Amino acid sequence: MPEPRAGEAALLRVFVDPAQSGEGGRGGNPVPLVLDATGMSADAMRELAARQGHESSFVLPPEDPAAHDWRLRFFVPGHEMEMCGHATVGTLWALRQWGRWTTPQARVQTLSGSVDVSWDAARGWAWVSQPAATVQALNDDQRDAIARVLNIDPALPGLHVVNASTSRVKTLVRVPDAATLDAIVPDLGAVEALCDAIGSTGLYPYALEATGATARQFPKKSGYPEDAATGIAAAALWGYLHAHADRPVTSASDALFTVRQGVAMGAPSAIQVRTRGDAPGCWLSGDVEWMR
Repeated sequence: MPEPRAGEAALLRVFVDPAQSGEGGRGGNPVPLVLDATGMSADAMRELAARQGHESSFVLPPEDPAAHDWRLRFFVPGHEMEMCGHATVGTLWALRQWGRWTTPQARVQTLSGSVDVSWDAARGWAWVSQPAATVQALNDDQRDAIARVLNIDPALPGLHVVNASTSRVKTLVRVPDAATLDAIVPDLGAVEALCDAIGSTGLYPYALEATGATARQFPKKSGYPEDAATGIAAAALWGYLHAHADRPVTSASDALFTVRQGVAMGAPSAIQVRTRGDAPGCWLSGDVEWMR
């Protein structure tokens, strides 16, 4: 894929699940990527994201070149985002393909703060850092309100809700199995008000599996009803399970925790998370491909 001209977008799919995407190429989460966004206004970036209909990434020179290699800005059709996990993974992967990033590690500047990146030559992945998760308990009334919006029974066995965040707060909603997860038909018109009431940016129902989880994400206000792959939500889920859950995830640095998402949308995705080891938090990565 040749480098796009200044202000133009290349198209990627990030967190593609190679086991399920099939010949249709619909797996993963699309990312329009502007390699050179110098001179673009915030309105122009938002308008590009609105035209594309997806979370979009914009590469800029860093404000402090001694501390960062690039500055990234992220926009959804409705507004700017502080951090976007899948767009960061995709952007650094593309910079590697274009020969713009050749070192083993890099650091990028985002509105959410500095993000460390490490290249995995064996897998062809860009690992992106996320800090340790913060967790906030929710009460029974809030649980019942979440259940009503998701159209599930508040007495569902194993139902558990909690707010967790590495970059933005997501509401983790544990359900008993993948069949229950796939059957959820939320009241999309009520998601934004509920998220405002509970201090969240999206509902993230999930079901645990042997080596990971399956999940869905209904964002508060992004310009689309459901997200095919949400890296920061997967990182928040890993962080919560790692520190607080009855069945914590492994802390082995080479053990992958796979979060599968997008299946109910027909866009199967696989987000890979593992412990960071050299600092609190986790690494986030997965397969990326050019969008054809």
